[in-house]
Amino acid sequence: MHRSSRSQPDSGRPSRRALLRTSAGAALGLAGLGAAAAPAAAGPTAPAAPRAITGTKIRNLTGPAETGRFAAPWTDLGIPVKCPDGSLLHICGDTFDGGGVGGPDWRSPVGLRSSGSDLDNLVIDGSVGGDHAVGLVPEGHEGGTTAIPSDVFTIGDTMYMHLMRGVIYQTHHSDFWRSTDNGETWEYLCQWPGDALGGQFQQKTYAVADDGWAYVYSTVFNRETVSGLLLHRVRHEQVGDPAAYEPWGFDGGWAWGNAATTVSGARRWGEISLRAMGGRYAFTYLHHQPDEIAIRAQVFDLPTSDLFQTPEQNLILPTVPGGEGGNLVAHPYGGWVYPGSTFDDFHIAVSQWYDDQNYRVMQYRIDGLAV
Repeated sequence: MHRSSRSQPDSGRPSRRALLRTSAGAALGLAGLGAAAAPAAAGPTAPAAPRAITGTKIRNLTGPAETGRFAAPWTDLGIPVKCPDGSLLHICGDTFDGGGVGGPDWRSPVGLRSSGSDLDNLVIDGSVGGDHAVGLVPEGHEGGTTAIPSDVFTIGDTMYMHLMRGVIYQTHHSDFWRSTDNGETWEYLCQWPGDALGGQFQQKTYAVADDGWAYVYSTVFNRETVSGLLLHRVRHEQVGDPAAYEPWGFDGGWAWGNAATTVSGARRWGEISLRAMGGRYAFTYLHHQPDEIAIRAQVFDLPTSDLFQTPEQNLILPTVPGGEGGNLVAHPYGGWVYPGSTFDDFHIAVSQWYDDQNYRVMQYRIDGLAV
């Protein structure tokens, strides 16, 4: 992701561009993350080499021509969720009107709606707010704070949204909201402190399984910080109760109820997306290392499957502006799986930002995913 603090030039904070840069930074080691780090016995630290596959850009979903009429020409993320009424809502991050990123009318998050959910004919034809996409929750951006969505999902007739709050990459807390009217209005449920589990409970993604549980992966929300990947589970009816989240961890053996330990090799994580689909699980994520960046996927049978040994597959690879083609994208991030995807027809929402007028959400189809 993503966005800068939107501070004034003399604030001393890093710029939006610097935060998205792929150059190396001084990453913190897992030792700085406290009890959430995994013991050496938990598994090897290096996953299998990524498998290369191909992809095709289907369309731009946002931009002046696509979403300018909703006062949202400049936005990103676009986490797709199927609403109870059958429409598809894209939950977007920092959104601006005017001539480019940083323009007037800063809102986050916003909801851009597709009345149809056919992935071959997807178009954004509405917004929460009508002709003017509104901020979905109170967020005044005082002092450069913002509200960045990390996931949105539906259980029955209720939608849930998880947000990371504070100045970008300085998460003060994350909070949780629900909607019972297809995303038109949102009700606050609960929050978690930003330092919970050594910061590794800031960014969350939820797989809603048919066994009555939602399975939750979480990481630090900061691309310059090395983080583990933690796993929790929570009953569908208790997702809004922080005390109901049960950790999965290693203590002589893996078990629910052990202290949470990393289930994957530590790295600098970008966006993460865990979904139950086709009787299995798909995990997509931005792999953001100093000398390597890619949107990757792992496919496995169970939420507790061994990710240390599960092959990583590159869905989207980086290129320079003007060099796009196939699955090459200039400055990619995001990667949430579209509802309605199958492993044979796999669609993801990919964000891009490299200057003030190249900041958008795009739809990609991925071909050759190994399952």
